[in-house]
Amino acid sequence: MPRARHPFPLRWNDNDQYGHVNNTVYYQAMDTAVNTWMIRHAGLDPQGDVIGVCVASSCDFRAPASYPEELEVAIGVGRLGGTSVTWDLDILRAGTDDAIAHGSFTHVFVDQASRRPVPVPDPIRTAIADRLG
Repeated sequence: MPRARHPFPLRWNDNDQYGHVNNTVYYQAMDTAVNTWMIRHAGLDPQGDVIGVCVASSCDFRAPASYPEELEVAIGVGRLGGTSVTWDLDILRAGTDDAIAHGSFTHVFVDQASRRPVPVPDPIRTAIADRLG
C-alpha cells in the first residue's frame, strides 16, 4: 500500500526527564500528520460542516528518539468504512523505513453541529483511493 510521509521535527521540550521523547508527542505527531494530509490532499475544512473526530487511538513504542532528531510519520489506511477511517501510522527517523513506533487513529466523520455520524466525505474517500489506495 502506498504511504504518504509527513515531516515531524522534534522540539527541545519534546524530551521528558528521562531524555527521550515523551509518549504523548508520538500521538501529536500522528494526529498532526493525518489532519495535515486530509486538509492538503482531501479538502478537509476543520471549520466545515463535516469533521473527523478521533474515537480510538493506539501506539506501540519500539525504540526511543530524542531531540534534535527529525522524525517522519508514514500515513496509510488500515480500514476505510462507511463513516470512519482507521489510519495505519508509523513513526520513522527521517529518511529511513524503520519504524520506531507504530500507531493507529480511527476518525469517525460527524456533522459538526449534531455530532452524529455521516458518510466519509467523497473528497476524502477519493484522495485515499488516489493517493493511499
